[in-house]
Amino acid sequence: MNRISRAFSAGKAFIPFITGGYPDIKITEKLLYALHDAGADLIEIGIPFSDPIAEGPVIEVADEHALRMGCTAEKLFDLVSRVRADINIPLLFMTYYNPIFVYDTSKFTKCCVKSGIDGIIVPDLPFEERDELLKPCVSQGLKLISLIAPTSKARIKTIAQNSDGFIYCVSSLGVTGERHTLDDSARHMVAQVRLATNTPCAVGFGISTSAQARNVAGFADGVIVGSAIIRLISKYGQDCVAPVSQFAKEIKQAITSV
Repeated sequence: MNRISRAFSAGKAFIPFITGGYPDIKITEKLLYALHDAGADLIEIGIPFSDPIAEGPVIEVADEHALRMGCTAEKLFDLVSRVRADINIPLLFMTYYNPIFVYDTSKFTKCCVKSGIDGIIVPDLPFEERDELLKPCVSQGLKLISLIAPTSKARIKTIAQNSDGFIYCVSSLGVTGERHTLDDSARHMVAQVRLATNTPCAVGFGISTSAQARNVAGFADGVIVGSAIIRLISKYGQDCVAPVSQFAKEIKQAITSV
């Protein structure tokens, strides 16, 4: 059983997202350890990109800052290699296709596996155009995580049946960001996925409170929290590790109680 399968077999999975290199690489490393110790079951690390079309303003600002600080894919590969010996949960890269293409698709996937990355999420890669990336992922044993959104509709069954690792269910239309309320779109998507596959479903985009996380955990296998964590990092800067850790513990406790 691979690390991603083990993570979901242990119960409801808490999946925090952080932007790599924000506010700097040293703090990113501390955050990875803190989130692991706070009960994260998987961790998404965003590779900063200059045109993150799926991201709202909170993560977009974090990307811009990380790039100004000199964060690169190479530095994040090195970071993952350093922490992998002490962090045994799945680590995922969230990135866009352009950085992968520029880096070289085959080289990128090999570096992911060598450093200890378990899977990658590429929000701007259409399911129908993923073969060029899927082939090296499969050959390297790297999971290419599929996304579905409210607009996927009839394509949900096809995507679900060809998924691996877990399915990332985008809770609502638009970009990432905290939302005061969440509609039933994700619940309906998860129900459709269940008819097509046993692959776990994790829901993200908009979850920012313990109550929302608990609600989503009631019908999904995993809960993804990103912008709320990045906002804490933005607020506290170099002193962000403790408040992020406390917030992560609260989310983990909320979904564990379901």
